[in-house]
Amino acid sequence: MGITKKVTVLAVGLGLVTLSACGSSGGDDASGGGDRTVTLVSHNSWAVSKDVVAAFEKQSGYKLKVLEDGDAGQAVNKAILTKDNPQGDVLFGVDNTLLSRALDNGLFQPYEAKGSDRVLDAYRVDQDKHRVTPVDTGDVCVNYDKAWFAEHDLTPPKTLDDLVEPAYKDLLVVENAATSSPGLGFLLGTAAEYGDEGWPDYWKKLKANGVKVVDGWEQAYNEEFSGSAGGKEAKADRPLVVSYASSPPAEVVYADPKPKTAPTGVAEGTCFRQVEYAGLLSNARNPEGGKALLDFLVGKQFQEDMPLNMFVYPVLEGAEVPEEFTEFGPQAEDPETMDPAKIAENRDQWVKSWTSLVLK
Repeated sequence: MGITKKVTVLAVGLGLVTLSACGSSGGDDASGGGDRTVTLVSHNSWAVSKDVVAAFEKQSGYKLKVLEDGDAGQAVNKAILTKDNPQGDVLFGVDNTLLSRALDNGLFQPYEAKGSDRVLDAYRVDQDKHRVTPVDTGDVCVNYDKAWFAEHDLTPPKTLDDLVEPAYKDLLVVENAATSSPGLGFLLGTAAEYGDEGWPDYWKKLKANGVKVVDGWEQAYNEEFSGSAGGKEAKADRPLVVSYASSPPAEVVYADPKPKTAPTGVAEGTCFRQVEYAGLLSNARNPEGGKALLDFLVGKQFQEDMPLNMFVYPVLEGAEVPEEFTEFGPQAEDPETMDPAKIAENRDQWVKSWTSLVLK
């Protein structure tokens, strides 16, 4: 997501690009800078309802500006490079696969968001310093095109092991683990499943079985995957893609007319759980505005607005999840997970090894 949803997840389907929302303005902010605009830097799957933005602006007195900066991996890398003179005040979309990179580079300053005590314990990290605030969660999973598999009288894969079987040769498209958050999540899922020594052999088998690698989620899902609305328009020919468990409900919500069931499914034995965070950038020009925004991101109004906008799950205890999620995109019952310390210790070397193994 985002999870990713990313995750979220379907920015193209939502038709949203850089957002500069209208709202109340005027007056001096608490930092004394006289700027009543707070700027959020995000990956390109940020999406929120207009009335929710308006509520934030009315409550806080700040106008919200959003700058989208590519995939989550690209957004985090750029934020690190510009940390002395950041583009904004808050960065949203750094997930558990990239968190240590952001923290080790001093990207965030401490702030404990109001209401963060209601975030479910499973998603809390960095509790001694409060440099990041959990915002959403989602599962990176292989999605499949139901119609394609029915037409070819082939059972869709269910597990990672299935994907290397000859029956699924030349069917899977994945994202680059070096540049894409879901791509990295999928790599970490294979490392969690097969261990430090076993995952390279697994990827050798995937490569031999014709896996296709593209730069990011948007290209993989909307241009290469035959099961998505965008993929159908692009005449895509890959019926398997690394995406999210919440992608099938998005295909239902944005279809016209809406189908009775999702045209895509999820191979639940391939899922890796992501959690996305937001943090107050270390050299934010408007830190007080940034704090107000972080408070809002963990509030019930924003948390319940997220699922049908960014197609991720809320992290706030008691936040309601829409029916479309429970019916078409339930969270995986037993996803792969990995301790953040293990990710921090191995991520860069794993990505380097993966690049050498798969791309060369």
